[in-house]
Amino acid sequence: MSTPSLMAANPAADQIRGSVTNLPLPRYVSMKASKGNVRRGPSLTHRIDWVFTRRDMPLEITAEYGHWRRVRDRDGVGGWVHYALLSGTRTVLIEEDMLTVRAQPNETAPVSAAFELGVVARLGSCSQNWCRISAGGYRGWAPKVKLWGVTPDELRD
Repeated sequence: MSTPSLMAANPAADQIRGSVTNLPLPRYVSMKASKGNVRRGPSLTHRIDWVFTRRDMPLEITAEYGHWRRVRDRDGVGGWVHYALLSGTRTVLIEEDMLTVRAQPNETAPVSAAFELGVVARLGSCSQNWCRISAGGYRGWAPKVKLWGVTPDELRD
């Protein structure tokens, strides 16, 4: 078997890894703090371009440098944030207004809740097309394509 065939059979083999953590890049995390400065570069001497003010907001890490992580939000806005402001807890952003969340991962299951556009929900397990989410005391299964903060091919137990 040739090397290209091996790579095609195992796409994770060529995945980019962070130079500091050796974790996959890009990857999703959430804001641990309720307020976090977003800087132009990876140090305290770099200018603050803006401030993230939403605790648990999902963010995508795109690069690492020492104790700093380059992140971006749903709108593509980002910069460098100190790693202490981030959490490995996974959350997602609801991308459809009044998204129906179901009791089981299928379209015919009973509706258990409806989430408004922009709600931040905690991410649970994910199958090929559905993810279990919870927010505000409500939980259920939502179509993966209606969530930001999870990759289309991501499977979670």
